[in-house]
Amino acid sequence: MRGWWQDLTDLVLPGECGGCGVLRTVLCARCRAVLSAGAVHRVRPVPEPSGLPWVYAAARYADEVRAVLLAHKERGALALAGPLGVALAGAVYAGLRGVPGSAGAGVAWPRRGGAPVLLVPVPSGRRAVRARGHDPARRIALAAAGELRRRGLPARVAGVLRQRRAVADQSGLNSRQRLANLAGALAVAPGGARLLRAGPVVLVDDVMTTGASLAEAARAVRAASHGSRRQPGVTGPIWNDEGTSAVYRGETWESREEQNVGSRRKRTDRRPARQVNAGVVGADGVVDVACAAVVAASPDSFEINRN
Repeated sequence: MRGWWQDLTDLVLPGECGGCGVLRTVLCARCRAVLSAGAVHRVRPVPEPSGLPWVYAAARYADEVRAVLLAHKERGALALAGPLGVALAGAVYAGLRGVPGSAGAGVAWPRRGGAPVLLVPVPSGRRAVRARGHDPARRIALAAAGELRRRGLPARVAGVLRQRRAVADQSGLNSRQRLANLAGALAVAPGGARLLRAGPVVLVDDVMTTGASLAEAARAVRAASHGSRRQPGVTGPIWNDEGTSAVYRGETWESREEQNVGSRRKRTDRRPARQVNAGVVGADGVVDVACAAVVAASPDSFEINRN
């Protein structure tokens, strides 16, 4: 209810720009340009966590971009999910084109009409979701999937990751402490590994600082694909083959929308997995992460001359 009411309020009574505060607009043209008009970059934190996939970011996490993300996440400015999703979609698209060893890397990949790109958001803790009234990363991922489909690229959100245990607030932790805090904290829910074989997997989040969350999410995806069908402490429904069951437990705006955007058609492509997604899904069905994409990353991660 809170999310629905906030959506309506934002549309009817836009208060101020989420980036600069100018009145009577959700996001002004200048802040929109700062968010998504620049070139997407590959970003690498220092130190770089082991197992972190290639990460692409649309903008630096500073100034107006930081204000927009915080307004969406912490202040419930839900109408900002649209422009944030456009920025994330640009990072996803650039990431898939730049993945080494992927089918058609650097050549307009993913191909139109092929297997859908699966956007897997890094989940927020249940307590944080209850406090905010929504899951920011998943809401932005849904907007990004819609934007990719508008560009003619099949995409859907696969919210299969779960927190296996409670984790401490990350805000006051350094990179090493964050890695320790998140180690083993995520897992793929039952049935999720089979779903992840349907297309290239792209991990998505709103912000990357140390890379600990994305590295842990990548570990969980890889671990699930190596034959662990069920992991202790992981609950929640997963889409069936037709995509008709809610991915997340609970009747939230995102769970309802996720059912709407998910494909309801059975997969008809029966080619071997390695032909569907060369370099992403092996012939034995083992799933890997194609890349990761975020709206913004810490400015330091842009400064390394390794992109």
